[in-house]
Amino acid sequence: MTATDPAPAAVYPVGLRLAGRRVVVVGGGQVAHRRVAGLLDARALVTVVSPEVTPALEALVAPGSVTWHPRRYVRGDLAGAWYAVAATDDRDVNAAIAEEAEQARVFCARADDRSASSAWTPAVGRQGDLVVGVHGGGDPQRAIGVRDAVLAGITDGSISDRAARPAEGSGGSVVLVGGGPGDPGLVTVRGRHAVATADVVVADHLAPQGLLASLPAEVEVIDASKLPRGRSMAQEQINEFLVSRALAGKRVVRLKGGDPFVFGRGWEELEACAAAGVPVEVVPGVTSAIAVPGLAGVPVTHRGMTHEFVVVSGHVPPGHPASLVDWAALGRLRGTVVVLMGVDTAARIAAALVEHGRDPQTPVAVVSDGATPGQRTVRTTLAGLGQAIADEGIRPPAVWVVGDVVGLGAER
Repeated sequence: MTATDPAPAAVYPVGLRLAGRRVVVVGGGQVAHRRVAGLLDARALVTVVSPEVTPALEALVAPGSVTWHPRRYVRGDLAGAWYAVAATDDRDVNAAIAEEAEQARVFCARADDRSASSAWTPAVGRQGDLVVGVHGGGDPQRAIGVRDAVLAGITDGSISDRAARPAEGSGGSVVLVGGGPGDPGLVTVRGRHAVATADVVVADHLAPQGLLASLPAEVEVIDASKLPRGRSMAQEQINEFLVSRALAGKRVVRLKGGDPFVFGRGWEELEACAAAGVPVEVVPGVTSAIAVPGLAGVPVTHRGMTHEFVVVSGHVPPGHPASLVDWAALGRLRGTVVVLMGVDTAARIAAALVEHGRDPQTPVAVVSDGATPGQRTVRTTLAGLGQAIADEGIRPPAVWVVGDVVGLGAER
């Protein structure tokens, strides 16, 4: 076999379409696992040959994603393969795999020797249907650095991906993006990319405002804030904005705080778009019900302490005709209760929980302005919750947590 010249000019970059085609990976360690993960993204039919595999690889075998032959490589294993990876820790075995591949005219990547490989694996990143592959001239870290920089630029919009926008005159669409608890760094990669490629952004005041600052001037930003007990845009008006802009051929992003479907009225917006024939994509977000307590050092569950946690909307108090919450059932629970939108109603909710069985001395943590520079935590008990909120001047947005897990956070 003739070794491949590793000079960068010798590389011919090509994208292999391996969907439904057989690929053989010999080896069962960490390198093999990384290669298998990428091949599965390409929907290849992957066969792994190795006496042992990592737990992560074994987990792929059980549902049938990967075929595993639990033995050492033997000549003939590459029969019918379109591509091969030699990733064992034995150089002689890797050489034998590469030799069989060469004779069968199957491209083969050797994990231990680039110069003896007929194919090199680039540093690969994906952004939707866009695939970025970088060869670093023999330096894997260089390739990874460039790949990450390109993906970051595409994600935040500093590298324009105009083809991702609808063509002029084509049908528009709506993406419901959960912006997470407030810090732009806690938005999903897919959500950040959706915002960066939007023509119109309809944003709540709880959405990460830092994402809006980097948008080009031509992007229309619509303020759809709903201030507690204050000014707000009617939901029907928000729905109309989404539908009308999309029907005009725009890519519309509805940027919401937290997750679109956790007290976010996202389903109403999805239904409005669907009724108008507008395509809708949902990008989940990190809900503040879990993220904000976590950022304050309060886990909502802990082994041996709680087997459940409940997220409740506190925008109407117990006993209110509009309330759908079974406060009596929550008072009987032993686990964690997380209350959103419950600052003004906190004293009445606490009283209801105590009335129905919760210990008045149950610890409570109130976290206001979570995931922002102004985040602060006030610790109290159910009995003292109302007074603590009044004394500390706590205003929305705030999340409060009831349960023994609050005591864990106090130990930090």
